[in-house]
Amino acid sequence: MRSVHPIRLSLTLIASLAAAGCLHDSSSGGNDTSAGRLNYNGFSGMTYQTASQSGTTNAQGEFRYYPGETLSLRVGDLPIVEGVPARKYVTPLEFFPDLRAELANPAFDDEGLSTHTITEQQLIDDISLNNITRFLIALNWTENVREGEGIEIRDRVIEQLNAALPGLTAPIDFTVSEAEFTARGTTPSPANQLLAAICFYPEDDELCQEPPTPAEIAAAPARPDNEADRDPDTEYREDLQAKRDRILGAVRSLEDIDANDAQTYLTRELKAITTAVSNRFYLDEDVASHPASDTGIKTVSIKKIGAAPEFADIDAISTRPADVMINATSWQEAEVEYFVAGETGGEAELVMSFRPSDTYRWVRKQLRVIIR
Repeated sequence: MRSVHPIRLSLTLIASLAAAGCLHDSSSGGNDTSAGRLNYNGFSGMTYQTASQSGTTNAQGEFRYYPGETLSLRVGDLPIVEGVPARKYVTPLEFFPDLRAELANPAFDDEGLSTHTITEQQLIDDISLNNITRFLIALNWTENVREGEGIEIRDRVIEQLNAALPGLTAPIDFTVSEAEFTARGTTPSPANQLLAAICFYPEDDELCQEPPTPAEIAAAPARPDNEADRDPDTEYREDLQAKRDRILGAVRSLEDIDANDAQTYLTRELKAITTAVSNRFYLDEDVASHPASDTGIKTVSIKKIGAAPEFADIDAISTRPADVMINATSWQEAEVEYFVAGETGGEAELVMSFRPSDTYRWVRKQLRVIIR
C-alpha cells in the first residue's frame, strides 16, 4: 500500500545489522540455550540476534541465548536496538544504556526495604522509552494491546514496512523529542510516514486501497435525492467522499497511542514480570510459632522452585521488633536469622526483600511469627 499522505519521499533509510560469530537459526529452541522473552506477554515477529543465535520471536515473544550474550532486535529491515544484555526477561527499559544503568540502583520504600518498582516507575516517563514503546504498540496488528496480550507484528506488516523504508525522508530516531517523533501534517515524522504506508487489514480490504482524490470526488455526479433514480453501478460524489474518509480514517499514526497508553502498557508488563519472578521463590514455612521462653536463634530459608537460589543481596525487617527481632541475614546462604523477644500472645511479620543474582528485580516474602 502506498502512503496516503500528500508528501514526496526522497532519502533512503539504510537498515543493516552486523552478524557476530557463528549464527544458528534457533527459533525451534532445540538446543541447550536459555529462553528469554521480550516483556512478559511478548513481542512476536521480531528478528533477534545474539553472538551465537538468530531467529524470530515466537508467539510468546521468546528468543534463545547463552548467558553473557547481548541481544539485537529488528522489525523486518528496521533496526530497533542492539547490545542489550540477554536474560530471562528483557523490557524496553533495558533498550537504553542510561536507563539500564539506573535499574541497577534500587530505591527504598517506606519500610526501608530495597525495591526496584519505584525506580521503574521513575523511568517510564523517559521520552526515548515512550517513543519506542508507542511505535512498537502501533505495529501491533490490532490497534489496542489488551491486558494479558502481547504485541503481534505480522508478516504482512513487516512486508509493507520493508517496502516503505527506502522512501522515508530520514531514518527513524527514537531519541528525538516527542513532538518531532510524532509530527503529522504536511511534514510527518519518519515514524508516521512508515505507519501511513502500512495497512493493518487484509490485502483485499477496501481500507487498503488508494483513497479517491478530491478531483475524482468533485468530478463524480451527485447522488439523486430520489432513491429510485440512483444507479447501483455508479459511485456518486457522496459515496466517494465516504470511501475516502474511511480509508484516511484507517491510517494509523502515533497519535493513536499516546504517552499514557505507553506507560500503562509498560507498567502492567513490568508488574507481570515481577510477579513471575517472585513466584519462583518461597519460604520453607509461612507461619512460625515459638514459645516465649524459646529465645534461641531461629532461621527461615528462602527456596527456589527447581533450583538452588542464588542471591546478590538481601534485606529484612521485623514489623514488631519488640516481639521478634532480626538477628542476621545471609544472601550467600539465602537465610534470615531471628529470635523471639516478646511475651506470649505477641507476633510479628518478618519482611524479606532479596535480589536474585540474574536480575535487577527485588522479590519480597513474608513470614508470620507467633509467640505462644
